[in-house]
Amino acid sequence: MTIWLLALALLASLAGLGYRQGVIRVAFSLVGILVGALLAVPAGNLIKPLFAVVGVKNPLLVWLLAPIIFFLFISIAFKLAALPMHLKVEMYYKHRSGDLQLALWERISRRLGLCLGLLNGLLYLILISFLIYLLSYWTVQVAGSENEPRSVRILNQMGWDLQNTGFAKVARAIDRMPQTYYEAADLTGILYNTPLAEARLVRYPVVLELAEQPEFQELAHDNIFTEMRLQKKEIRTIIDYPKVQTILQNPALLQSIWAALAPNFKDLSVYLETGKSPEYGSEKLLGCWSFNVNAALSRILQAKPDISASEMRKTKRWMVFAFAGASFVAMPDHRMILKEVPTLVLPAPGVATSSTTETLQGRWGNLDGKYQITLSGGTRRELPAAVDGERLTIKAEGLDLVFDHAN
Repeated sequence: MTIWLLALALLASLAGLGYRQGVIRVAFSLVGILVGALLAVPAGNLIKPLFAVVGVKNPLLVWLLAPIIFFLFISIAFKLAALPMHLKVEMYYKHRSGDLQLALWERISRRLGLCLGLLNGLLYLILISFLIYLLSYWTVQVAGSENEPRSVRILNQMGWDLQNTGFAKVARAIDRMPQTYYEAADLTGILYNTPLAEARLVRYPVVLELAEQPEFQELAHDNIFTEMRLQKKEIRTIIDYPKVQTILQNPALLQSIWAALAPNFKDLSVYLETGKSPEYGSEKLLGCWSFNVNAALSRILQAKPDISASEMRKTKRWMVFAFAGASFVAMPDHRMILKEVPTLVLPAPGVATSSTTETLQGRWGNLDGKYQITLSGGTRRELPAAVDGERLTIKAEGLDLVFDHAN
């Protein structure tokens, strides 16, 4: 219904305006609409640096406003250029021709102006429908409740009306947006409507490096933000949260996020729904691994079947305490992180153990299914590793580190 009201308002108003202004000004406006629509996106990129000058740093806002502002600039320029031409022709018929010619010119100018005005209205309707389609594709997927601003609810209603009336086909006919735009919206919709999917998101291979950024670490441990997500607060409330704004106002970080996710939107959507990645699933080591104390103790018992019960108890107490926060992360670029681990040597009986832990970094390699972990730092160490189903074993000096895959 809203689309037909919009169409009626645009066609009626611009037809009346065309009748009033005459054919010359309306014709210039028509050319301005066509030129502005064709050049808005490529030429809009030229004015993006100007937004930083006026303090607009959000790349999403710049991306949206740049082509719109350029389109308005071109349209206004053509309207201004039409005015002297219109006045020149009008002066000619008023002062250099007879009354009959003046009357005939005014009649044909108004009637042609009305026709071109209808065409202008149709072009504006197509462009506005396209803009509604682009924006509502996002806002409909993150519509939380009736507490959304009235403008957002109207936009969502118009987006639904585009689909119901079939006019969305017209908007898609002039769509030149990359497929990643819509894939990003679909992914955002999944994450917003399924808050628990965020726990799976941070374990996606290409997100592992991003998850180590301090901004995301702070957000992940923020109880207020977690509560907001579980309660599915309105998207504007989440966006306005200070720690979210810290991310959104960091252009370099946003570019890193886009560079990491854009090529993997489809694969990531499948991963969030199934827990399996078609793209990275063949590489068994990739992902996050949590330390398994009981499995590690079993490996010690297998290596030392004659170990005494008291020594086993002491070893268990040490391991439970020392490896409480231990985890292993393998990234697609062959970097790895071994987090919060003690010295990778089984303590000798009667020797005091240290309570300090450290985070080790390095690289991993895969040669015909045989993994090698190379720890960098003061002492370079190479540790063999093996993956058996959902279990990872890293062989240290007299100690097997056993991890379970975090799905």
